[in-house]
Amino acid sequence: MMRSFSTFPGHHPLREPSPVLPRPGAQPRAWRRQGLPLALRVAEEDSTDLNHAAGPFARDRLMALVEAALFAADEPLTLKRLVQVTQASGGDDVRRALKRLAALYEQEETAFRLAEIAGGYQLLTQPPYQPWLLRLGLSASEPKLSGAARETLTIIAYRQPITRADVEAIRGVQCGDLLRQLMERHLIRIAGRDNTLGRPVLYGTTRKFLQMMGLKSISDLPPQGSTSP
Repeated sequence: MMRSFSTFPGHHPLREPSPVLPRPGAQPRAWRRQGLPLALRVAEEDSTDLNHAAGPFARDRLMALVEAALFAADEPLTLKRLVQVTQASGGDDVRRALKRLAALYEQEETAFRLAEIAGGYQLLTQPPYQPWLLRLGLSASEPKLSGAARETLTIIAYRQPITRADVEAIRGVQCGDLLRQLMERHLIRIAGRDNTLGRPVLYGTTRKFLQMMGLKSISDLPPQGSTSP
């Protein structure tokens, strides 16, 4: 899975624009919502432009705002968050906008796709374009996991919630350092305590794990033995 643009360090798809000077004698433009992300700041004078979308691939106002938010975000955005930033009337309207956007990307045969992962929505590049993006010399923001870390993470993903002792029994070696590394990478979390003697800590995967794997939920994990993180 290749994230478009903002996955890579030091590169962000949007930059702060140059200030727009008011016409002589005119009042400066007032931004509608200064607290919103840059992509969603729409000037009052231009606020109606998106309400008159035309053409088979045109975006109406809500679709354009949703698309801009997804393009600017570095992680999946939940439906609730999209409703907040676009000031939509409700989740149903945003769901319809997301559905239409996904259909448009497919019809336009663009390099992008809309994916529902990790409990939210994210704009991604199509897998066939990964080799071309790698030619840019860009690398992931974090180092790759070692084989031992991937094995430990796989065990936790499929057996969660699971104790350290059970992970070590499956791997046959101590895993304390690996568990700490995975915790620091925010790929696993403490999911509670077991009811056995001493009430040992239980480990489970995180939302970031789902995002890394491109999964909507843990139930979407492939059958055991077919793949690994």
